[in-house]
Amino acid sequence: MERPQREIRATFGPSTITVYQAYPPAIGLPAARDGRFPGAWKRDRMTWIKPSFLWMMYRCGWATKPGQETVLAVEITRDGFAWALRHACLSSHDPGAHPDRAAWRRELRHSPARVQWDPERDLRLAPLPHRSLQLGLSGEAARRYADDWTVSITDVTPLARTVHEHVGRGDLDAAARLLPEERPYPAGDELTAHLGA
Repeated sequence: MERPQREIRATFGPSTITVYQAYPPAIGLPAARDGRFPGAWKRDRMTWIKPSFLWMMYRCGWATKPGQETVLAVEITRDGFAWALRHACLSSHDPGAHPDRAAWRRELRHSPARVQWDPERDLRLAPLPHRSLQLGLSGEAARRYADDWTVSITDVTPLARTVHEHVGRGDLDAAARLLPEERPYPAGDELTAHLGA
């Protein structure tokens, strides 16, 4: 069966979904230790969460990019994730979702969350033909994420490094066996139709 062009794929359970972020150790390590974001985490800035582990690896260069050396798996409530999608706007104009650029700009100004659909990545971090969700949270959405939706925070940097080592040796089967299991997320049209999915 052909995969949709835009699809949310994630690790999730009955009440939570896992998203990924990468931070410098000064933020990432206390967050993982305490299960919540530390005071240094800026609630007034936009923060981007990614349900795709491999897209996170692409973004942080397998936890090697400066300021992104600690990869976190953040388990959040599905209710919170749904709220973010419901209140999100596409980060760029899409004629299929907005009648004109002015309407999109108005929506963007008032939306506490925004969505980008970026090419999903394979184990070598090459782009795939289908796209993966990146969800930006600001203002009320960022505060809810940090203070209300977060259930647990786990440092998965060792996993990132081990998978990368297998890829570096050319053992893609061993690398693939370690990847988190990501399945199509049942968001439904009510949450994603306005986001071009």
